[in-house]
Amino acid sequence: MRFIGAGTRDDVEYRIRATFWTIPNVITVLRFCLVPYFVWLVFAGHFLTATIVLAILGSTDWIDGFLARRFNQMSTVGAWLDPLADRLSLLVVATTFVLAGIAPAWLVYSIVVPDLILIVNSLILFRGSPELPVSIIGKVRTAALLVGTPLLLLGQVESVRSPTYDAVATAVLALGCALHIIAAAGYFVAAHRKYRRDRRDRNASESSSARAADPDGSTWSG
Repeated sequence: MRFIGAGTRDDVEYRIRATFWTIPNVITVLRFCLVPYFVWLVFAGHFLTATIVLAILGSTDWIDGFLARRFNQMSTVGAWLDPLADRLSLLVVATTFVLAGIAPAWLVYSIVVPDLILIVNSLILFRGSPELPVSIIGKVRTAALLVGTPLLLLGQVESVRSPTYDAVATAVLALGCALHIIAAAGYFVAAHRKYRRDRRDRNASESSSARAADPDGSTWSG
């Protein structure tokens, strides 16, 4: 079974629904509602339960995409809700890790700084989302972060904690952060390419309209 793009069907003509009420969107909202509970668990020292909740957060991120593709429940709301919930959840989780002393500050910086640059870039060029497709690096990045964060958190459990385990978990998390920066750079370049392409198409369309209005290129004066 394919992991990236799981649930995609060749026998279905997908249509984008203009509604919030789809199963994937409900799962996305419920997933995000677990984030405050996760934060409380970490600061209360319930690391094993927090790891389980974090694993649920990560798995449902994959599940809602699978269900959307499998049962043809893609929606315009889901197109922005899912990545927004993912970004906010990741930011909260990373900040919680740093404040709780579980991870170093570079975890937050490597996530927040690239995302802020992309947000500002999108607002300047498109006054909103550039609606770019998710890259393969972006998907692998997400997988590495979804694996690395629970591993690092599980290392806080007394029966699991060891220098070797912490090193492995930190390495996986560092890989995810590095891929996050690389993916962000790719999206930055792709956004500028799309902006230039859209501008060329717009200029070409305006030129065609002008020629259609005055096919012989002549002007009239009275």
